[in-house]
Amino acid sequence: MKILVIEDEKKIASFVRKGLEAQGFVVETTSNGDDGFLLATTRPYEALVLDIMLPGKDGLSILRNLRERKISLPVILLTARSELNERLDGLNLGADDYLTKPFHIEELIARLHAVTRRATGTSQSILAVADLKMNLLTRKVTRGAQAIELTAREFSLLEHLMRSPGRVLTRVEICERVWDYNFDPGTNLVEVYVQRLRKKVDGDFPKKLIETIRGVGYCIKAGA
Repeated sequence: MKILVIEDEKKIASFVRKGLEAQGFVVETTSNGDDGFLLATTRPYEALVLDIMLPGKDGLSILRNLRERKISLPVILLTARSELNERLDGLNLGADDYLTKPFHIEELIARLHAVTRRATGTSQSILAVADLKMNLLTRKVTRGAQAIELTAREFSLLEHLMRSPGRVLTRVEICERVWDYNFDPGTNLVEVYVQRLRKKVDGDFPKKLIETIRGVGYCIKAGA
């Protein structure tokens, strides 16, 4: 998932970014409300982590303006523990959830999964293609009875393939979804990761699931 974090406290922003990236999220951060609002209205994200107290446009103003524009981007507010009124105002303006500082990164990750599942109208936590299964909550992947160990980036790549079985993801799409906007499309990193993933997922299995569409991109076979 691509997440936008608008937070002006450098330590918190760094803590959130590192924690999310370690779990395979693609994260973009900004410390200014005006810049954050521009990003939220011009770039695609799966969720927004939004501090209330910000230089420039404050968090509640950002939230209000997003909802006035009918932008349904899931929003998790970060609030001070004592500010009950701000939390209530945020929820009334259309925030999907909130966390009070300080918080554990595991809780933020769980809430991000929850709000994005609600936003897509699904409570699905298990992805399955043929005998390949992925648990989005426990982050366990199996093929048949065999457990598959993946790095955070490999997990994210496989997740995007499994969410659209049979659909070819172009190299650009993979770069944007699995890496960040500063990713250099001139490198062969996508090919390297697909090769690693293919070794782990297909390996010695007679049915190969990950397919290369020459000149286009990659897909995982539907109904394989």
